[in-house]
Amino acid sequence: MLVSATPGMCMTLALTLGITLGVRKTFWMMWGELVGVATVSVLAVIGVASIMLNFPLTFLVLKYCGGAYLIYLGVQMWLSKGKMAINLDTKQTTQISEKQLMTQGFVTAIANPKGWAFTVSLLPPFINPELSMAPQLAALVAIILITEFVFLTLYATGGRTLGKLLQNTSNVQLLNRLSGSLMVGVGLWLALG
Repeated sequence: MLVSATPGMCMTLALTLGITLGVRKTFWMMWGELVGVATVSVLAVIGVASIMLNFPLTFLVLKYCGGAYLIYLGVQMWLSKGKMAINLDTKQTTQISEKQLMTQGFVTAIANPKGWAFTVSLLPPFINPELSMAPQLAALVAIILITEFVFLTLYATGGRTLGKLLQNTSNVQLLNRLSGSLMVGVGLWLALG
């Protein structure tokens, strides 16, 4: 539950879209993100964890690349650049289709190194090899998806509320810098932790 609450790519995206598009349209991104989280969770339990344990160099490469990518995104946000930076230009945000939002959510979840790192390290121990895997996996994924949806909704709702405060450029820049700093922190934590 704490993993879902921590700021990362998916939560930052929900916050950003909540600010720029509102909660209702952000739900489209959430559906794609939840499918991505479910995919990552299932893959972590059924095999990726064993690959990572048997080939630790692969895990280190993913960890460092994932950390570097999060740091890159954080710097882009700090500079108010890139897709994740908050931009209140309504022409840019109204042209995003539901399909694009779902795809963005799915890709963000699948490409999220924090998500992979946590699911690979945390989920497999919750599976008892002496019991049938399907019901255990279904229950585990259901708990993860419910928790993730609750926090995505909270971030998007918080973003909508923040959007009202961000009517001037200095507030937008401050939020981009705060979000960027958090993203850099998560990247450093992932790469060095």
